[in-house]
Amino acid sequence: MKSYAAVDLGASSGRVMVGRAGPDALELAEAHRFPNRPVRTPEGLRWDILALYAGVLDGLAACGQVDSVGIDSWAVDYGLLDADGALLGNPVHYRDARTEGVAEKVWASVPAPELYAATGLQYAPFNTLYQLAAAQGTAQLAQARRLLLIPDLLTYWLTGEQGTELTNASTTQLIDPRTREWAYDVAARAGVDLKLFAPLRQPGDPAGLLRPEVLEETGLRGPVPVTAVGSHDTASAVAAVPAATGRFAYICTGTWSLAGLELDAPVLTEESRAANFTNELGLDGTVRYLRNIMGLWLLQECVRAWGDPDMGALLREAAGVPALRSVVDAGDAAFLAPGRMPERIAEACRASGQPVPGTPGEITRCILDSLALAHRRAVEDAQRLADHPVDVVYVVGGGTRNALLCQLTADACGLPVVAGPTEAAALGNVLVQARAHGLVGDLADMRRLLVRTQPLTRYEPRGDTARWQEAEARLAVR
Repeated sequence: MKSYAAVDLGASSGRVMVGRAGPDALELAEAHRFPNRPVRTPEGLRWDILALYAGVLDGLAACGQVDSVGIDSWAVDYGLLDADGALLGNPVHYRDARTEGVAEKVWASVPAPELYAATGLQYAPFNTLYQLAAAQGTAQLAQARRLLLIPDLLTYWLTGEQGTELTNASTTQLIDPRTREWAYDVAARAGVDLKLFAPLRQPGDPAGLLRPEVLEETGLRGPVPVTAVGSHDTASAVAAVPAATGRFAYICTGTWSLAGLELDAPVLTEESRAANFTNELGLDGTVRYLRNIMGLWLLQECVRAWGDPDMGALLREAAGVPALRSVVDAGDAAFLAPGRMPERIAEACRASGQPVPGTPGEITRCILDSLALAHRRAVEDAQRLADHPVDVVYVVGGGTRNALLCQLTADACGLPVVAGPTEAAALGNVLVQARAHGLVGDLADMRRLLVRTQPLTRYEPRGDTARWQEAEARLAVR
């Protein structure tokens, strides 16, 4: 067995995990966890990238000696470097308002159907392509000589070497999912200079060695390699789905819910575009065909507004609220921005003529029912659009701790739900590093190892799905 540091950065917190992996063993322990608090500056909402890097260094120091380091994070956001390699300001947060109305300007050069047929990316206002369009004409972009996505930026600071990892690059809306290379025509028509990007890397590729200064600060003995992993956290999480066959759907739960299928080829039809499905790249030539759903962000924002009440008590209260009394569209961009989330959910229920939830328990039940309903829609739509039936839904990530959400998802989908592992992104990160060192085999071998070593919980669907169909109809007539 060898030890691997998995840096896993989420939109609300970061963690550095230590994984020990071998042919018949897989263990994971938390070395360090730290908050990820965006900062609203006069220019807009920004990531505190220096605090994140400090958290990474503190985490590596807490790991003890490791054989490799891998980094994954959320997608689409980036830092810009000048000709000397210095960072030009804090990276812009994907929830910043700068991309409002920008997509229509891009579509004037590359119509939305052509853009989807070329890149397979769903419309989201914060896609990197739209962020770059919003930055056109700024002094910062004019001065930039390199663009590095967040995991690649931190890797650069650790090693001094620059690259663009493919699974994360596939979220920029600048990659052709068929060739797994840059979409040169799209970039040219949209006015994006692809020379800004460092060369593409594959998961498992070497990404450099920790710099001497990093070794000194963390107390690690060199050489310590950094290995490119599925640096989009969803790519790492899907790699850690403990599936036994290909007939599965997955839901990666956390701040976002990413619900869909693992395919061998992208689905680039106009019907798929209209359903707002995305084709992102995964390990070993796979495609993550999925829909982005607002996820537990809705509950996180409510809990913040309520002053961080006890989550166990809140979920028990929610479990006692009548099912499907009120639901909202969990994919609605109206819920994207932070602030006033309980009031905004109540307003959405009022506007659709449903009972207005008032207590924290009622609002929580509305959120969880709405998420389960969104999971149902995504799983059903994905099967139909890809002509790929499934027998089971795997739920991985932070939402596995929410037994009520897992059970409601099984009920809504009418399929068994297998929940776990919770730290899927970190485990996928570790497994790619271990595979690069020859300790585990292909993706199927990785998943067999997960089944043997990780705790999993199975939820059977209760009742029929008629009441979920009725709730679906309520949203359809809004």
